[in-house]
Amino acid sequence: MTDPVTSWHRLAGRAVLLDGFHALKHAVRFGAEVPVAVTTGRPAALALADELAPDVRDTLDALLTEVSEATYASLVPRPHPTAVAALAVRPSRAAHLEKLTHLPRTAPVVVLDNPRNLGNAGAVIRLAAGFGATGVVTTGTLDPWHPTVVRGGAGLHFATVVERLDVAELPPGPVFALDPEGEDIRGLKLPDEALLAFGSERSGLSAELRARADHLVALPMRPQVSSYNLATSVAMTLYHWSATGGASPTA
Repeated sequence: MTDPVTSWHRLAGRAVLLDGFHALKHAVRFGAEVPVAVTTGRPAALALADELAPDVRDTLDALLTEVSEATYASLVPRPHPTAVAALAVRPSRAAHLEKLTHLPRTAPVVVLDNPRNLGNAGAVIRLAAGFGATGVVTTGTLDPWHPTVVRGGAGLHFATVVERLDVAELPPGPVFALDPEGEDIRGLKLPDEALLAFGSERSGLSAELRARADHLVALPMRPQVSSYNLATSVAMTLYHWSATGGASPTA
């Protein structure tokens, strides 16, 4: 049997870091390939599985190898309170692009236009997975598979499609871009095949994305309040889609 630390160092440069019990739980639940997983305390990790994820308890029992606290700390940049970490194989980009471009879609694609904050991006991916969105696409330089984004998304990258694309490469479908000058969202029905586009936290929509938009949409907001947090805006928009005829999240 291969030593888990040796396997970790061999895979670390190209694998996805699953930081914490919940990230590992979700990744396993949604079919990720996890070659190595470690913890400083197997009994505590499996007790969490018994309580919170009995559906994957046996899989985690087979995966988890106990290591010393010093070894664990040497493998991860920020030790997680649950003292669990794993490496997963990143899904195929080609398979993700096929899912994004396939029509008809049963749920929108969320587009984050040049996002800046890694934690916000992770929170959006977590929301998209919860609502059953087809995927999350980012434009710009932020890597949506950065370890901080995966940590913020609690491993739910494996429950939806997550890719980085240029605006010109966006999948087909009408673009509904969130903008304060747009039409009030409360009077609209967002189609399942929509691309729901959100500007960056600092500068809003890029000129390129705005030019690609078919509709500008505004969220209700009290006068003199400047903006919502990015994840809040995405949550409000996905909720509106789901409440006005969108597909129910699949089990």
